[in-house]
Amino acid sequence: MKILLLAPQPFYQERGTPIAIKLLLEVLSQRGDQVDVITFHEGADIALPGVTLHRIPALPWLKNIRPGFSPKKLACDALMLPQALRMAARGGYDYVHAVEEAAFIAYAIRRLYRIPYLYDMDSSLSGQLTEKIGVLKPLLPVFRGLEGIMIRGAEAVVPVCDALRDDAVRWGAKKIAVLYDVPMPAEVCAVPVIDVRAKYGLTGPIAMYVGNLEAYQGIDLLLESFWLAAQDAADLDLVIIGGKPADIERYTTISRDLGIAERVHFLGPQPVALLSAYLTQADLLLSPRIKGSNTPMKLYSYLESGKPILATNLWTHTQVLTPQSAVLTDPLPRAYADGLLRLAANAALRDQIGAAGAQLIATKYNYQTFYQTITDLLAEMEQASGLRGAA
Repeated sequence: MKILLLAPQPFYQERGTPIAIKLLLEVLSQRGDQVDVITFHEGADIALPGVTLHRIPALPWLKNIRPGFSPKKLACDALMLPQALRMAARGGYDYVHAVEEAAFIAYAIRRLYRIPYLYDMDSSLSGQLTEKIGVLKPLLPVFRGLEGIMIRGAEAVVPVCDALRDDAVRWGAKKIAVLYDVPMPAEVCAVPVIDVRAKYGLTGPIAMYVGNLEAYQGIDLLLESFWLAAQDAADLDLVIIGGKPADIERYTTISRDLGIAERVHFLGPQPVALLSAYLTQADLLLSPRIKGSNTPMKLYSYLESGKPILATNLWTHTQVLTPQSAVLTDPLPRAYADGLLRLAANAALRDQIGAAGAQLIATKYNYQTFYQTITDLLAEMEQASGLRGAA
């Protein structure tokens, strides 16, 4: 198939949605599809057979585009629109694959050029926008209505989790195919793995968090919880991987103010290719997220590692995790601290929960299922395209 893929993110960067897009492109490339990708000016080029990147203009004031809604991201989306319309006008595309808010562009393409689109739903746009900008909450029904138009206009909606599937059902999607994320594959990497225990002289249990340090991830909750737990677990240490320099500086200051700086270790960003090598060094893995409905991508790598997970008891986690495959607590400092203490003190429990998590990956959330979901969906898209052509 010939596909126009709209990726409104810096691509490629090692963070959630760009990683998922790269996985998708690898599948499309393996299938032999021809894919034109329109994406932002920032990001590293990738080389895959059949995949061609087209970037928006690099305006000097559009730099360091962060996750989530922002005026910079909105400006980049505006630059994508005319480029996408020009390329679609040339014709020849079987469908448009629109990621997140690019569905609005794809909707315009469908109306103008009758090219069907697939809505790759990585998050709830209306919820994300009103959570980011609180003054817009009164307009939530309007934003949801617009999101519903995009969902109903799509040939198919591809949510990444059950919560987003439920949204698509409510808005009357024609077809839904849930494309769950998968663990990150280990790859050859020139950057050496840091031996965490040796670097910091650690002898007790290691609690590890991996991910960005945005507010919705619950890092403030994590640090306050660790402060409480550290009073009863003298040998417990916290290792945090990821984050931008300004965020690391901020949370280092908070750790210092709480008196736990010597036991909280910030490694900064590390290559995704080395993720599994770091997870194996941990005794327990942390996801203290306090907002959002989509499942954190890191959960799948967490599960594959066979290490126990401590997560907040919110739908963002519980649509994948169960009490058998994780310790789930209320998103409150005392409750999360008790979960830390429970896992740190009980090696048998850690082994039991870790094994249950690894089994979830083996049976449900794996690359084979990911590949088959895409293949089955595109077979239906091809059939629908043939029926339209015959008509």
